[in-house]
Order: sequence, then structure tokens, then C-alpha cells
Amino acid sequence: MTPSNPTPPSLVGWREWVGLPGLGIPWIKAKIDTGAQTSSLHAFGLREFTRDGGPWVRFEVHPWQFSSRDGAQIELPVHDRRRVRSSTGHIQNRVVVLIELRMLDRTLPVEVTLTRRDAMGFRMLVGREALSNGFLVDPAGSYLGGKPPRQVRQANKTAE
Repeated sequence: MTPSNPTPPSLVGWREWVGLPGLGIPWIKAKIDTGAQTSSLHAFGLREFTRDGGPWVRFEVHPWQFSSRDGAQIELPVHDRRRVRSSTGHIQNRVVVLIELRMLDRTLPVEVTLTRRDAMGFRMLVGREALSNGFLVDPAGSYLGGKPPRQVRQANKTAE
């Protein structure tokens, strides 16, 4: 504990079930990635447009791996644009949006880059900027924040 943060840090595993309440997504598996500065979300059909004179983005989120079932159509203002080096070393220009992330028993606003993550095992990465809000990572732990109800987990395994 530090004087500026009197609350003890929350312990998360290398992977967690998280929620995106502002997007209507109660559960999505996320990899906790201390190698990534900014969090990232797998976005389908990413289209930019102008609303009220400002830049916005429209995209779809599929919370289940290998499935479009339970997809959510999202429209958000563009918060920023960033050059990001992917895990394969390629540099991409990505749109950044602000979303609410629920992890463990906490909900916090986070910056998230939008990209296609087809080849990746997780629909979301939670990066260091989000983790700096009082989280510690146990690399041997998984789902320390708990799991969704069994029927939700089963739907994720059988989604097609």
C-alpha cells in the first residue's frame, strides 16, 4: 500500500472473465497482458463515420471465440488514434475508444484499441494502463475473479 493508494491491490490471474457493462457484454474472456501498454478489443466490421462533427466508430463485438452468436453492435466516439506494435512485430494505426471494464469487483474506464484478433486466443487483452489502477498479476493464477455461471461457460465452449 502507498499513501496515495490506501486500498490494497486486487490480484488477477493471467486470464480473467471480465465484463464490458457499457457495451452490454456481461462476460468475455480476457488475457491479462503486462507486455501491452493499452488494452485491446477484437472488433469486427470496423467502420469510421462522422457524427455531430466528430469522429465516431461503429463495430461489432463477438464475445465468444469462433462464433458470432450474441454479437453486439457498438457505436462510440473516437477517443484517440495510436501506432501500436502487435505481438507479431507489425506496426498498426488503431482507433482508441473509452469503455467501462468490469474486472473482479471493480468497474473502471479504460482506453482500448480496436483491431482484428482472429488468430488470437482471447477476444480482449487487458494492458498495463488498466492494470495500473490497483491490480497485481499472478502469472500462475487463472480466473481469480471468478467465473460466470456454468451455462454461460458452456455456451462459450459450444458456440458455433
